[in-house]
Amino acid sequence: MRDALAFWVKLGFTSFGGPTAQIAMMHDELVDKKRWISERRFLHALNYCMLLPGPEAQQLATYLGWLMHRTWGGILAGALFVLPSLFILIALSWIYVHYGQTTLVTAIFYGIKPAVTAIVITAVIRISRRSIQNRALVILALLSFIAIFVFNLPFPLIILSAGIFGLWAGQRHPELFSQEQKAHFGQPPKHHENAIIDDHTPPPSHAGFSRVRLIWQITIASLLWFLPIACLVFLLGWKTLYPQLAWFFTKAALLTFGGAYAVLPYVYQGAVEHYQWLSATQMIDGLALGETTPGPLIMIVAFVGYLAGHAQESTLGGIFGACIATWFTFLPSFLFILIGAPIIESTHGNLRFTAPLTAISAAVVGVIANLGVFFAYHVFFPSGLSAGISWVSLLICGVALLLMIRFQWGVIRTLGLAALVGVLFAPSGLLFQ
Repeated sequence: MRDALAFWVKLGFTSFGGPTAQIAMMHDELVDKKRWISERRFLHALNYCMLLPGPEAQQLATYLGWLMHRTWGGILAGALFVLPSLFILIALSWIYVHYGQTTLVTAIFYGIKPAVTAIVITAVIRISRRSIQNRALVILALLSFIAIFVFNLPFPLIILSAGIFGLWAGQRHPELFSQEQKAHFGQPPKHHENAIIDDHTPPPSHAGFSRVRLIWQITIASLLWFLPIACLVFLLGWKTLYPQLAWFFTKAALLTFGGAYAVLPYVYQGAVEHYQWLSATQMIDGLALGETTPGPLIMIVAFVGYLAGHAQESTLGGIFGACIATWFTFLPSFLFILIGAPIIESTHGNLRFTAPLTAISAAVVGVIANLGVFFAYHVFFPSGLSAGISWVSLLICGVALLLMIRFQWGVIRTLGLAALVGVLFAPSGLLFQ
């Protein structure tokens, strides 16, 4: 347990690069080096997490911690994956609010924003390769893009429609949904000596289904959700900021099929357009900060919560808003793993269960593509179409795409170069002073 905790702490502070890199880090350490778990058992756990809503890398850490060291092992593994990035993002959000309009910071974000647009485009390519395996799923992704881009339909309605289609098509045309899930890290299987939890190691006693434990865990999780939101409503009123933050991010946690990039369109629709907690430009800046910190990318919710709270209650209100957003976003993820793994195991490979989620993953590609268009418009035309295009931003985005796709550059390295270019070539940068 001590060795495991040391690893989870290390992972929490070094897990840069998004879910692909984070899952690869866990695979490299737990499967290849430490031999705590076998390749097949690792992939089995990963497949579970890919089928669930929420941040799959954080859920995988929770699952593996639970498998090795029971409930508290899972809670500690998942929490240590999140807490470092929460503290770092609160600090960065404070800096952003107080110093975000200074010349240097403005120049840095001038370079980073086009690179973030390139990162979203790269995510669309990566997720489409994993999720779209035939023409029907391509059409579904295209229809979801049209639904949100042209008709501005709500994100939950698109997801629900895709799930219903998958449920119907999975029975009529099961061949569309029978492909195997692929590992994110893309490494060929290696020959290993036996692991501590090997392919044929019997499941530990706590991994079996228990009705009493299921009821107990659901009760505790429900109280952990209900009591904080009830206190907020009682003290402040339902229509005030903090209860609305709690409710909004609870819904976001239950709709994030497809990983962190899938929740971004929903957060944008709610936080920017509906509640107006932050502006479109601030949303792009928040994604840039999220990409430069360790932990799950979905931690951008802490930035949204901080800015919403800071606007009403200054710094302490911002910190409280960030903590509320984080708590209600990640609480369902722990519940899904701790109560769901024994249940989901019995449905693994069952098309009635996987086909709707496959269809949802395809629809998510179209929704994220819309997010890329949204970012590109605000970055390439910062003053509107009539003011003309920012050719420097377009060039930075193109170079970032080339570096990440052709030369396999990581996110941090790409953003670092983009920030340097922004400092040099932004209208407020060094070369213009």
